[in-house]
Amino acid sequence: MIAKLEENSGAQPKTLLLHSCCAPCSSYCIEYLSQYFSITVYYYNPNLYPDDEYTRRSREQQRLICEMKTKYPVAYIDDGFDSSEFYAAVKGLEKEPEGGARCKKCFELRLERTAQKAARLDFDYFSTTLTISPLKDAQLLNEIGKELSEKYGVDFLPSDFKKKNGYKRSVELSKEYGLYRQDYCGCVFSRR
Repeated sequence: MIAKLEENSGAQPKTLLLHSCCAPCSSYCIEYLSQYFSITVYYYNPNLYPDDEYTRRSREQQRLICEMKTKYPVAYIDDGFDSSEFYAAVKGLEKEPEGGARCKKCFELRLERTAQKAARLDFDYFSTTLTISPLKDAQLLNEIGKELSEKYGVDFLPSDFKKKNGYKRSVELSKEYGLYRQDYCGCVFSRR
């Protein structure tokens, strides 16, 4: 990621479509990456349960973007909520343990939609905030992103945002902005 950031240190910032699962996870990612990119936060999370969790997290994401001071502007796209997309993607994997094959399918679903949107809207890069979580496999997420980069022709910005105290900083920023911090990943299976 550092090499990509150095490439992007020119006068005109490159554009980044940043998939976000929630405001707390995006807080550090936005703070850090907005020094280098013109970011559009992409909110696509059909995995959320119950339905009103989607709305609550979306509003918090928008509030954070409005309140956070950044070097370059940060925009927002909410791609709407249709939980049937998630349930179709994970059909047959309902009994999988947290962090297993079901989660991989969920990552693939959300990152593929992000890559498609990035290609359609002509972004320079796409990435995800998911790697900030200590419970998420950054290597797996980066592998998925790399495959989708090749498929859709948009550069993927690899990351492991939890490193270098990124997760700790996200907790601090969550407190600073009074963000709603959920106690589960988001789907009905993680809530159980």
